[in-house]
Amino acid sequence: MARVALIGLGRMGSGIASRLLDAGHDLVVANRTPERAAPLVARGARLASSPAAAAADADAVVVMVSDDDASRAVWLGADGVFAGRPGPGTLAIECSTLSHDWVLELSDAASAAGLRYVDCPVTGLPEAAAAGTLTLLVGADPGVLAAAMPLLEAFSARLLHFGGVGAGTSYKLIVNLIGAVQIAGVAEGLAMAERAGLDLGQVAEAIASGQAASPQVVRNSRRMAAADHDEVVFSGRLRHKDTAYAIRLAERLGVGAPFGQVALDGLESLLAAGLGEVNESAVIEIARRRTQRDSGR
Repeated sequence: MARVALIGLGRMGSGIASRLLDAGHDLVVANRTPERAAPLVARGARLASSPAAAAADADAVVVMVSDDDASRAVWLGADGVFAGRPGPGTLAIECSTLSHDWVLELSDAASAAGLRYVDCPVTGLPEAAAAGTLTLLVGADPGVLAAAMPLLEAFSARLLHFGGVGAGTSYKLIVNLIGAVQIAGVAEGLAMAERAGLDLGQVAEAIASGQAASPQVVRNSRRMAAADHDEVVFSGRLRHKDTAYAIRLAERLGVGAPFGQVALDGLESLLAAGLGEVNESAVIEIARRRTQRDSGR
């Protein structure tokens, strides 16, 4: 079994860590708030004082954090992974949803340090991480991916290999941009339905049995209808971050993304309204305000 360092113990990272323990790996964890490690330590994981300490003797480093800034601090910070001088050939598995530019920069830094980089964002809710049923969206050299498979299989049910480093992140940003547009459309549609005097619960159930019924649309339309935004599955702040990264990628590729830009504008209004830390379904409040504003013209 491998010696694995896992950095980042949010709900996704904790689920992945639990699966690695279940698979029998020797697990060392690090987190900004070490108290989150207590359940894993009780099961046999070791708690390191920093990413550098966690990575020092690891065969593989797995990272799951929120954004580019957090990832940069984990890998390149004064007490980051590279400061721990992990040995040549150590697997660097980055599971966070990051900007494409940063993924390429980080991969180059990992290669310069003698590490083998796996671009490995995931799709699935925290429950899927805990159950080991995530889908992995991978960009990596085939030989590196083969070396990483015994670890990746511990927390995934499906792996899609899109190509070299950056390809997994490209797909993840594209699909999350599609999700942002879908959610913006649902919010606008439910705001219209409410204005038309329709019962939102009935509308949400009709959507769930119709042609627009993607899992994301169904989940968010039901939560919008119920005004249920406090239990966070995916926050508005994180959706805004992913959408902004996707728009940046589109610009880099010379591709227009006008629908994505509209979705991003709504998410920026959501953050400006102080609703960034509640569930992304709260974007219906922005759609309602716009409906009320437009009706007063």
